[in-house]
Amino acid sequence: MPFEMFERTRLRLRPLREREHDLDLSVVLDPGASGTPNPPEGAARDLATVAQRVLRARAHGAAVVMLLGGHVIRAGVQRFLIDLARRGLITHFAGNGAVAIHDFELALVGATTESVARYVRDGQFGLWEETGWINEAATSAAREGIGWGEAIGRMVLDGRSGPDGQRANFPYRDVSLLAACTALGVPFTVHPGIGYDIIHEHPNCDGAAMGAASYTDFLVFARTIERLEGGVVMCFGSAVMGPEVYLKALAMARNVAHQEGREIRRFTTLVADLIPIRGDYHAEAPRTDPRYYYRPWKTILVRTVADGGESFYVSGDHRATIPALWGALATEGRQTEGRQTEGRQ
Repeated sequence: MPFEMFERTRLRLRPLREREHDLDLSVVLDPGASGTPNPPEGAARDLATVAQRVLRARAHGAAVVMLLGGHVIRAGVQRFLIDLARRGLITHFAGNGAVAIHDFELALVGATTESVARYVRDGQFGLWEETGWINEAATSAAREGIGWGEAIGRMVLDGRSGPDGQRANFPYRDVSLLAACTALGVPFTVHPGIGYDIIHEHPNCDGAAMGAASYTDFLVFARTIERLEGGVVMCFGSAVMGPEVYLKALAMARNVAHQEGREIRRFTTLVADLIPIRGDYHAEAPRTDPRYYYRPWKTILVRTVADGGESFYVSGDHRATIPALWGALATEGRQTEGRQTEGRQ
């Protein structure tokens, strides 16, 4: 007996210009500008070590992956990440649906984020016309056989044909990490959970297309993880998507590597999040400790590096930790170039 379903044609969508936004472009930081907060004590040392591993990985052609949660984009650090992609230091970005939504809205209207408390009262939360265009990117991605992240990046770069046949303008596309990655040929894969994101409320959401497009992205991600030996995986602000997608992709990559007589076990992982971890984060918390269920800890910092890798944890605001990593990469890069120059003299 089929169950009744919600009929989405009854919904009323409103344009983004009618929404009061909680964040705008004033939050976006510029690399090299003054005023960037300092990371917590001890974090700078670990980030410098990770920066060395990133440069070593790129020198040997290994993958450098950055997993992102939505708050990273809200923190306004996208210009730092775009610069790292442009310099070839990050070879793959992966984010959840919130990352794509915030990135898209900032590129389109220069603002993002709404008050859940305010808009959920009258059922308007998430039901904004233009944000639903991301669903159309999923439909086109499924039709073309490409990933959802690439399709969103193309939409921002090229504009979007609306119902009236006109092309939309994305006047702030320069802050879009997805658009920059598409232009640079750097994979940015999007890994949503159905029902998690506001675009799933929209009448134009095609679950089959979204599944096809995001599964293509998962396979692209798994292919990158095949090149992780000697590489680096960094997870900023993703407590579920990041560790879970990485774990399954690593299992797939190791399965094939084992059959081919290869190993994927000597690599570096970094988790950077707001939650402080006290004690030795290289050992799992006991099952009786609620922290046992914090997946970045047990998956990224312990289990997947237990047979030859090394892990680091940094607690702090992303507005401090990502600029600090960017600065450490610049410093370590200059020092490496200096040593190479001296060696040639």
